[in-house]
Amino acid sequence: MSQTNQATPSRTGVTVVIAGEAGQGIQTVEYLLAKILKSEGYHIFASKEYMSRIRGGANSTAIRVSSARVAAYAAGIDLLVALDREAPAHLADRLSPATIIVGDAAGLGLDRPVLDIPFAAIAAAAGNKLFANSVASGAVAGLFQVDFAGVERAIAAYFRGKPQAMVDQNIAAARTGYEAGRELAAAGRAGLTPPDKDAAVAGDPIINGSEALALGAVAGGCNFIASYPMSPGTGVLIYLSQFAADFGIVAEQAEDEIAAINMGLGAWYAGARAMVSTSGGGFALMTEAVSLAGMIESPMVIHIAGRPGPATGLPTRTEQGDLELALYAGHGEFPRLILAPRSIDAAFYRTAEAFQLADRFQVPVFILTDQFLVDSFLNLPELDPAGLENEPRIVATPADYRRYELTPDGLSPRGIPGHGAGLVGVDSDEHDEAGHITEDLELRVRMVDKRLRKLELLRTDLVPPLFHGPADYRTLVVGWGSTYPAIREALAGLDRPDVAQLHLEQVYPLPPSAVAYLQKAERIILVENNATGQFGKLLRQETGRAASDRILKYNGMPFAVEELAERFAALLTADTAAEGSAV
Repeated sequence: MSQTNQATPSRTGVTVVIAGEAGQGIQTVEYLLAKILKSEGYHIFASKEYMSRIRGGANSTAIRVSSARVAAYAAGIDLLVALDREAPAHLADRLSPATIIVGDAAGLGLDRPVLDIPFAAIAAAAGNKLFANSVASGAVAGLFQVDFAGVERAIAAYFRGKPQAMVDQNIAAARTGYEAGRELAAAGRAGLTPPDKDAAVAGDPIINGSEALALGAVAGGCNFIASYPMSPGTGVLIYLSQFAADFGIVAEQAEDEIAAINMGLGAWYAGARAMVSTSGGGFALMTEAVSLAGMIESPMVIHIAGRPGPATGLPTRTEQGDLELALYAGHGEFPRLILAPRSIDAAFYRTAEAFQLADRFQVPVFILTDQFLVDSFLNLPELDPAGLENEPRIVATPADYRRYELTPDGLSPRGIPGHGAGLVGVDSDEHDEAGHITEDLELRVRMVDKRLRKLELLRTDLVPPLFHGPADYRTLVVGWGSTYPAIREALAGLDRPDVAQLHLEQVYPLPPSAVAYLQKAERIILVENNATGQFGKLLRQETGRAASDRILKYNGMPFAVEELAERFAALLTADTAAEGSAV
């Protein structure tokens, strides 16, 4: 059993939501508040939902401010900062009578109390209506009654490199908002109770999922990335491009996805450690090259950040809808490995391991994430690369080197051109041990068997499943990938002694130790962020165990802690009632 390094989740805290239209600087408020509140000693977790447009629409970002580490999306809103008239209506189903709304009361036109802070008017007085986001940041800081020095530092850092006059104007705008918020709090009108602080938080870096995945790639020895931008997978390419010189990485924006993955295969052939980062639609174009990787037994690391399809679908929303695409992509039969990080910190470790595993087994390794995971961010302790292998498994080739030497375990020594005396031949056609094309049908069978023997090597606990709960559980809640934090927090709130959680990050091939957990359960509740229960079908195919109940969501939003808690409670209550009737 693998252990998680995350603390037991807590629901204590406050959820602050900033909402408005694209172009109003919502991401600026998100960034500033995260920095400000974290520097004050609060744990923070932020996630966003936004429309696929440059201007207009209805977007929001939610920041959970807590006394303990949190990593899940919560739908409830304690404090809404409404930057436009549409914001309250857009979030109506997440508001409660207790929700505090802050904004321009006259402009919002609500028939419920609003803490009146005219963001636009204050911003205009400070010099530009675009400073409204700084006013909003200052107002929230005032409501939390934090030290304004932290606000100044955050704004100065955010606008570093801009004219000093602009920095000063934003600070002035923020100060006016801060004083307004502080006066409301001091007068007892806000009704906001900030959570307890944790002094240990101050030194934590803030990191999002894309950055964690990119840093994991660096830790895993990645020195080449080629991709064609497609959200939400683009963040990895952007981050590695920005720091390519620091990390010693070649970062290439290819002309299309087909070129990108073939560049990656070429890089591995030459001795580099390469990856591509894309989303479902982009990966669909890469599938022929996945087969090429299978035939030439090349390592390859492929990151797919899930978004709802088919086709363009909802390009800025989240979904776990590409598991079967990764599982069956490419023609012919060849082994592959699929990993799905459970959280932002796990994205770092699983990505680093992906390079190790791809190199070790000479197969394509998929990393499945989704928009929710890559776009969310939180404070974390320093990520620790100690123990992560990043040395290439390359041999110096002898003169009689055979790239596809038939071996008992299917693993042939991997040489690269120019490293030794041997010739490193590869061919997309069926080939002999030296890599020369062949139509020897007996040899064809031996080569297929050799490649497939590696699948048996992959059927081990390369990434063991996570188990939480009592040893004598009756119900097992099973999930994969980014659903972990929400399931974990929801179950912790229920405190059921007969319910346990099993979570898988190695989703194919399944780790053998997962089977015992599944077989022991009387009842399995499956949680997936897609419409057809793709992982449930894989579980049944691989183990024979079918889920008793499925909780599926596919409207483009992640699972909220509250909705999972309600669904679990309803299912478990029904189960208890049925038992009572039987008795």
